[in-house]
Amino acid sequence: MKKLIALLLALVMALSLVACGATEEPAADAPAADAPAAEAPAADAATGSVYYLNFKPEADAAWQELAAQYTAETGVPVKVVTAAGGEYSSTLNAEMAKDSAPTLFQCGNMAGLKDWDEYCLDLTGTDFAAELTTDAFNLYNADGALKCVGYCYECFGIITNIELLEKAGYTVADITDFASLKAVAEDITARSAELGFSAFSSAGLDSSSSWRFSGHLANMPLFYEFRDDGVTEAPATITGAYLDNYRNIWDLYINNSTCTGAELNGKTGDNSKADFTEGKAVFYQNGSWEYAGLIEAGMDAAKLTMLPIYCGVEGEADAGLCSGTENCWAVNAKASEADQKATLDFMTWVVTSDAGTTMMAEQFGPIPFKAAKTPENVFFAAANDLTAAGKYVVTWAFNHTPNVDSWRATVVTALAAYSADPTDANWEAVETAFVDGWAYEYSVVNG
Repeated sequence: MKKLIALLLALVMALSLVACGATEEPAADAPAADAPAAEAPAADAATGSVYYLNFKPEADAAWQELAAQYTAETGVPVKVVTAAGGEYSSTLNAEMAKDSAPTLFQCGNMAGLKDWDEYCLDLTGTDFAAELTTDAFNLYNADGALKCVGYCYECFGIITNIELLEKAGYTVADITDFASLKAVAEDITARSAELGFSAFSSAGLDSSSSWRFSGHLANMPLFYEFRDDGVTEAPATITGAYLDNYRNIWDLYINNSTCTGAELNGKTGDNSKADFTEGKAVFYQNGSWEYAGLIEAGMDAAKLTMLPIYCGVEGEADAGLCSGTENCWAVNAKASEADQKATLDFMTWVVTSDAGTTMMAEQFGPIPFKAAKTPENVFFAAANDLTAAGKYVVTWAFNHTPNVDSWRATVVTALAAYSADPTDANWEAVETAFVDGWAYEYSVVNG
């Protein structure tokens, strides 16, 4: 029976723990399920030790170096074992079954927390949690206990060419909500022949680009609806309460672009990026992951920033960037008190020390902690600046989408028809794809 339960748990975790930011780089070998993990230095039972089961293979070398430095400075043994890419859940199950189980591990989403809740220490009131600058990336259980802390994130928004914006007579500070974004975009459009550039790069609906709008832009109405309704997991139905706001921003994109709405169905991601890198557009909706590509294309980091996606929701002047993660730390509640304390002390050192914050900035970009260093990626810096200024984080509600590829495909088809002929009737088809399509795909997945 125990073997059957263990097998079932492994299957559940394989589905519920999702790897964010997957890499094609070679991963460190994960320990075999029946083999002991690498030996850590002997620990004093009174001081405890740390065993971190790392989620991201590409950061293995950095974690090994940091762990060695911490042990040299404090004498506390820190062992880092890195699961091979795509094998974290099975490795976690195998390691948690051992006497010397991880004291620090990944639990990246609510589905994972439901499975591992009893193994996740309540971090409320700890010195480590006190170092956080936002609660937006953390996971709480049904009792309201802080069980998992998001330690890094990605962001998306409206990437902006500051130099072109200034040539048009504006600064970033002039754009604080949808009304001001609309005014700037429409003025640029009115003077595009004179200026030599457009407001927005093409909102391409080719498959290489459409995810930016059926996924990331769709996050806007989903985020505000879910925030109003207190949604924390995929709902069976949605109301589309903020689809007028979705239409606001979509109309702004297609009416103030480098191409007509009728041309969008054939425009690719490369077309949109080229519009921006070649100086044909001031604005380009995309994410922090695009930074390296823009720099490689010859753009000057000092002339780039990222604005929030404004769509006309009340109070959105207080919004930050759309940010999210499934990179969350949990401390093993089954570990000894000494090991729990040693682990929390190590985590606090990682997010406060010069060595720790330097490594985190280099490997993970932005981290939501008070002592975070400014990452090289200016889009992460923009996200941190907005959070530090007290702006609320627009979290990734699109993660709840049921049967995601099918749902998005239906929305894209409707968006393409509307873009070619932006009538109220065609927008109703977008709403149907959005709302009725959600209910249908949920029923397909859940029965």
